[in-house]
Amino acid sequence: MKTQLQYIILFAVIFISNGLFAQNIHFVQNGMIEFEKRSNMYALIKKKINKDNESYMTPAFEQYKKNNPQFKVAKSTLSFTKDKSLYKWPAVEETANSNWAARDALVDLKNTIATDYNSQASISQKSVYEDTYLVKDTLRKINWKITDETREIAGYECRRANAIIMDSIYVVAYYSNQIAVSGGPESFTGLPGMILGLALPHENITWFATKVTEVNVPEKDLTPPTKGKPTDNKGLTDKITSALKNYGTEALSELKAFSL
Repeated sequence: MKTQLQYIILFAVIFISNGLFAQNIHFVQNGMIEFEKRSNMYALIKKKINKDNESYMTPAFEQYKKNNPQFKVAKSTLSFTKDKSLYKWPAVEETANSNWAARDALVDLKNTIATDYNSQASISQKSVYEDTYLVKDTLRKINWKITDETREIAGYECRRANAIIMDSIYVVAYYSNQIAVSGGPESFTGLPGMILGLALPHENITWFATKVTEVNVPEKDLTPPTKGKPTDNKGLTDKITSALKNYGTEALSELKAFSL
């Protein structure tokens, strides 16, 4: 009887302790996240080389490796509240790379994306070749598969989730439910917390948070972009498909990049 009573007391203490711990967890609902996008240029260029182009692609690749690091790095930010977010790329001066082999639509992608989590809609400003489009549509529905794997990113414990988008792009995301907003970089949303790490393994590109700052975000800092030719996701896809219909498999990768 004494032993049974001890177990009851022990379980009660554990239950109360867990309850107090849960009450003390702080959930972030406003702030700014700094992301670092890393593109493995060596892998990306190497994949473009085949028997039909190796005579000129291989020398271009070797020249690129002599003058450039393996990873191209770019910075972006996500400002957010519990209801809205704005993903953008700070204006920086970039030195143009004269090596044409390094051109890649997904690497060079710099979308500005305003998301409204209440209405489940977004407004994206996308530069497509010489044109700028303002894409208004509902949020992409992603069939995430949440796993037990975890890792720490920018001081937050994150859980891994996997998905396939656009029929063939494999996505790995790491989200933290300590940031109580279902957002993330680019157009990736739909997890029970903020996505702080994102990888497209087959495309050799990652986005990982380097810093999370909890701060009140003024409404004006979440103002959606307004410049660009108005369209929706289907309209943009149709325009790009029509423009690239004679360019074969390379056009398919360009289409996927602009549809991200």
